[in-house]
Amino acid sequence: MPTTAPVLRPLTIGRHQVWPPVVLAPMAGITNVGFRQLCREQGGGIYVCEMITTVALVERNPKTLRMIAFGADESPRSLQLYGTDPETTAAAVRIVVEKDLADHIDLNFGCPVPKVTRRGGGAALPWRRRLFARLVRAAVDAASPAGVPVTVKMRKGIDDDHLTYVEAGLAAQEAGVAAVALHGRTAAQRYSGTADWDAIATLKQALDVPVLGNGDIWEADDALRMVAHTGVDGVVIGRGCLGRPWLFADLEAAFAGRTERRLPNLGEVAVTMRRHAELLVDQFTAGARNPARGERDGCTDFRKHVAWYLKGFPIGSELRRALAMIDTLAQLDDLLGKLDPAVPFPVETLGQPRGRTNSPGKVFLPDGWLASRDDDTVPEGAELDDSGG
Repeated sequence: MPTTAPVLRPLTIGRHQVWPPVVLAPMAGITNVGFRQLCREQGGGIYVCEMITTVALVERNPKTLRMIAFGADESPRSLQLYGTDPETTAAAVRIVVEKDLADHIDLNFGCPVPKVTRRGGGAALPWRRRLFARLVRAAVDAASPAGVPVTVKMRKGIDDDHLTYVEAGLAAQEAGVAAVALHGRTAAQRYSGTADWDAIATLKQALDVPVLGNGDIWEADDALRMVAHTGVDGVVIGRGCLGRPWLFADLEAAFAGRTERRLPNLGEVAVTMRRHAELLVDQFTAGARNPARGERDGCTDFRKHVAWYLKGFPIGSELRRALAMIDTLAQLDDLLGKLDPAVPFPVETLGQPRGRTNSPGKVFLPDGWLASRDDDTVPEGAELDDSGG
């Protein structure tokens, strides 16, 4: 197997050395225990659980507490928090530290959805630079006594006329974060267009702490191109792994300087699908009073992944529809048995966007939000009580 020297050094996040320098982005309804284990079986990195809201954690919301779950061998345990109030954020971080819930905390300043930005949260919050700095500092101060590193993930800004990423990155570095991740889009872009890798390069040049790049990494070779273009210390993978957990095997090979890439045939994809569904059933069955209900819930959770796994394969609509309606593993086994395992991987789908795609749109903001960058008042009603996004 041809090899060269590793492309990058291990990623340093506080006391954690991460190899390869790859982070799975938290995705609502996706990055649960089962999916993270499936991805970890492919390759190394940091695998972040679904987003947890600070107020829900502080109020001990039962659903939120169930979402903070990690595999027995998952290390480091990575948790993303969303919050807008420095005091509530500090209280949530103290709970994470005191209860030993995670080894790494990431702060969400990248969410572009209207229900978040119209309250001043997510990608809107860095515009209020004093509030942003206070919140990040509060999280770092609460986590640092236990040696738990804090990182931030953000976008370029609200739109092209209201960019914040360099100033916010410097403020986060001053507050003591271990790393900064940048999605090279504005909130107004949502998931449309092309990620701005030049902006990621600019941020890398401005900061001393590690910088991670996010956006338009659909293949392992895209990650290598991003590193060459921007000089980043690692990459963040979101939609690119949907229906393709083996992307993490490709990334590990790429960063080690190896050239092999996986192009699984339909039979191999079916085996991965079965493994994914099994892990979800195990997750939902654990601790459940009714195992049958756990199996049904796990299979229901799996349904959303079917279209991503089968993208580009020549499979009839009736079989696709049946696979997306399973209630049991036995039903899944029966339907997967109807697939032709010899069908080759559809190479025409390589490098193509996966998951959410949409058009640019207006960013909804609280009244007067853009009027003052130095107002550090906590936006009213911005705290969300539901975790996951």
